[in-house]
Amino acid sequence: MWVAIIVTIFYIMGFLSSINAVMTARTSQGAIAWVVSLNTFPFIAVPAYWIFGNSRFNGYVKARHSSSAKVQNGLSKTLEGLEPYHLPKSKISSAGVAAEKLADLPFLQRNSVQLLINGRATFESIIEGIDSAVSYILFQFYIVHDDEIGRKIKEHLIKKSKEGVEIYFLYDEIGSLDLPDSYKEDLQKAGIEIRSFHTQKGPGNRFQLNFRNHRKIVVVDGKTAWIGGHNVGDEYLGRDPKFGNWRDTHMKITGPAAIAVQVSFVEDWHWSTGKTLPNIVWKPTPSVEGNANILIVPSGPADELETATLMFLHTINSAKERIWIATPYFVPDDAILAALQLAGLRGVDVRILVPDKADNLLVNLSFYTYLDDASRTGVRFFRYTDGFLHEKVMLIDHDAATVGTANFDNRSFRLNFEITGLVSDPAFAAQIEAMFMDDFARSREMTKSDIDSHSFWFRLATRLARLTSPVQ
Repeated sequence: MWVAIIVTIFYIMGFLSSINAVMTARTSQGAIAWVVSLNTFPFIAVPAYWIFGNSRFNGYVKARHSSSAKVQNGLSKTLEGLEPYHLPKSKISSAGVAAEKLADLPFLQRNSVQLLINGRATFESIIEGIDSAVSYILFQFYIVHDDEIGRKIKEHLIKKSKEGVEIYFLYDEIGSLDLPDSYKEDLQKAGIEIRSFHTQKGPGNRFQLNFRNHRKIVVVDGKTAWIGGHNVGDEYLGRDPKFGNWRDTHMKITGPAAIAVQVSFVEDWHWSTGKTLPNIVWKPTPSVEGNANILIVPSGPADELETATLMFLHTINSAKERIWIATPYFVPDDAILAALQLAGLRGVDVRILVPDKADNLLVNLSFYTYLDDASRTGVRFFRYTDGFLHEKVMLIDHDAATVGTANFDNRSFRLNFEITGLVSDPAFAAQIEAMFMDDFARSREMTKSDIDSHSFWFRLATRLARLTSPVQ
């Protein structure tokens, strides 16, 4: 009798969950997959759905809309204070106008930007920035390890805290699952406020593990910011014996755009703690060394629109001469794939750079199907052979580039909190081009024979792996 009751309950829960999936899933493919599995295998699918099935981070949405008047007024005044540095509408392309609306932030001028290639340059720059702090440091990473570089960062943060600098440290509890309590306690004892992003906060998220705060942000005194692909760990300095050389990219921004990066951190901090940051600076400081135009695009599952998907889709569609993309995980949805194919057909130089040494079997298998589909339209694929490629960089024509945290996969487009810097500056684009050319020189170009040379069973495995792309 009890067995029959339990079975009935699971099937009822499966049916009710499938209704929820139909009403909330962001894609029809995802809705169909959940409906079939929830009503066919409810004993497995129901727990999986309530752990991984949500596509919108409702708790964050509610916190954003119900946040205190003090927070809202502060952000409103911040945007007003940025007005003198807005890029004039006459100088913004149609693609830029759409990107501004998606970001809910303006294109800002009077910035200098420094390209930081690989871990040594990135961490040296960040530590130098930490040491130069006068008032406060905002420090946020998806992964923080208690290893050599992690402890070095900790030492410099503690030193600045003892000098009276306010420090706010935010990490993702899943990405930094192995961060020991002793590491956090050392920071707390020094007066540093450290919090996890707390994705399971609130009754609706109690069992939810699907969302990650994948952002990597450092802001010093509201004047300088760092964003990019590096986390805090020795592997990002090439010290992992499995991957060896680790190829990644960050950038340092000095100028009003640092305030836009700060806005993203403040919203995340408010979600995690319910607190404001009363002593941080909101007055922009223009750079005296450069005049790069920068748009900061925070994106995530709390957005009303699919910010990351639409931004990358529009960028690809607007490219006239070239679109070069470097990403460790290339598992795009049908819309992104179609945009890349169309770009190739209209004569745009489309190149996709991915690691040859993959760290995810399903992603690696799925990738071969995109090669098969897109290469027929002129899209070229390269596999980086000098270690593991982890950078998230895009070059558009000859005057624009992006550096950020978002991969070309469903998780970054729809499930992760990400941040991307879109830089409109020919000089910076030229540096990105030179970096890409060096990466291509350390890569091998793939051809259709890379698929044809494999057995039927391998090709079948690639197609089966692609079916899992929505959850990769």
